[in-house]
Amino acid sequence: MYKIAKKRILNPTVTMMDIEAPLVAKKGLAGQFIILRVDKDGERIPLTIAGCDRENGTVKIIFQVVGATTMALNQKNEGDYIEDFVGPLGRPTKTEGIKKVCIVGGGVGCAIALPVAQEFHNLGAEVHSIVGFRNKDLVILEDEFKACSDKLTIMTDDGSYGRHGVVTLPLKEALESGEKYDEVIAIGPVIMMKFVVATTKSFGVPTTVSMNPIMIDGTGMCGGCRLTVGGKTKFACVDGPDFDGFEVDFDEAMERSTMYSDFEKHEREEACNLFAKEVQ
Repeated sequence: MYKIAKKRILNPTVTMMDIEAPLVAKKGLAGQFIILRVDKDGERIPLTIAGCDRENGTVKIIFQVVGATTMALNQKNEGDYIEDFVGPLGRPTKTEGIKKVCIVGGGVGCAIALPVAQEFHNLGAEVHSIVGFRNKDLVILEDEFKACSDKLTIMTDDGSYGRHGVVTLPLKEALESGEKYDEVIAIGPVIMMKFVVATTKSFGVPTTVSMNPIMIDGTGMCGGCRLTVGGKTKFACVDGPDFDGFEVDFDEAMERSTMYSDFEKHEREEACNLFAKEVQ
């Protein structure tokens, strides 16, 4: 059993927790993930490591409440326990030789982008961060990004906060103005990453994408995160989650990411009904 040391609501649909897991905290690196179960009868879900406090032995996770399992997890409070917390899994983000990097995050993907930005900052690299959200109410981790970024640009789809528009707008402006990045790292919705890659490709800037959004089982056994990279079949959870964005077949990945939409909708509705009955 793993204790929830801290819980913080970031916005109406996104929650952050610190979980007491000393062995995971000791080895976890930016870009890796864990697999957890809320209770002994629960499903296993992968969540990206959002930070490790090695001194206190805690691992930070940030999740969006979108399905039955994340709804159950969100019902837990500080001092409560979850059943399983296994990791670190996946390959950490490569940082060697990168002196100037642009981190592009979208929505809850910013939770994955933050530890990557922090790692580059700690290594002394120049970090430019571009983060995008649908509106002001959904903005998360602004202070944390400010602390680790030499330059931070916040975008909202409706213009209610920061700049109005999508993340590729300031990215293209930066590249057109002559910014020379060793790497652009994009983490967010698959469609966002597709257009980030389309933007950087014409400038020849190496671009890494995190395919966490299509992971399901986290071990490679379910096949749900299978994708084509450079004409070869890869699995996001065991071969990634980071890949060369120029080689990813995004159209295939987007189609695969919607495979379980109907099932997830049904499970969410069942969970909503269950929680409603418990409250009555």
